[in-house]
Amino acid sequence: MDKARTGDAARHDGRHPQLRRGVALVGMMGAGKTAVGRVLAQKLGVPFLDSDAAIEEAAQATIAEIFARDGQEFFRAREAEVIARLLSGPPAILSTGGGAYMQERVRALIHDAGVALWLNADLATLWARVRHRDTRPLLRTPDPYATLAGIYERRVPVYALAELSIRVAPHFSVEETAARALDVLATRPDVLG
Repeated sequence: MDKARTGDAARHDGRHPQLRRGVALVGMMGAGKTAVGRVLAQKLGVPFLDSDAAIEEAAQATIAEIFARDGQEFFRAREAEVIARLLSGPPAILSTGGGAYMQERVRALIHDAGVALWLNADLATLWARVRHRDTRPLLRTPDPYATLAGIYERRVPVYALAELSIRVAPHFSVEETAARALDVLATRPDVLG
């Protein structure tokens, strides 16, 4: 079974609003794209896709190993290819890696296939979520907080290009955040009907 594709791929049966276009969750590492994406896909009765998981499965290596072995440029090229493949199927919820949306090609792919939904978390929330994890290759620096802050400052203006966004608050559960995402998607009848 494809690890990047989970959830019920059943046809629309009237129990859920119909997802008419794919939704790509974008945002910083630690924003909750994977956790929220899984719940959102379940609520909509559509597949959940994870671009990082698909890359790891195809490469038989972790993201950190790919970065170390092949470099960031190689990784970003493969990431764009995988996202194009994942978006080519029926409408689904897609969790993207934190840097994916920084690529103009990926932004165009997402826009053509569906809609981008930015999970907008503040720097303090992100740091609280990622500071004790060693799975983030971009944070393997002498000062990971300063590195995260720099990445945050560079990426936020690009994430702001997403068609839709929600604020991610530390006191909201994954379920509450997914419910807020559903409310925002419902404002777009071309996406959710």
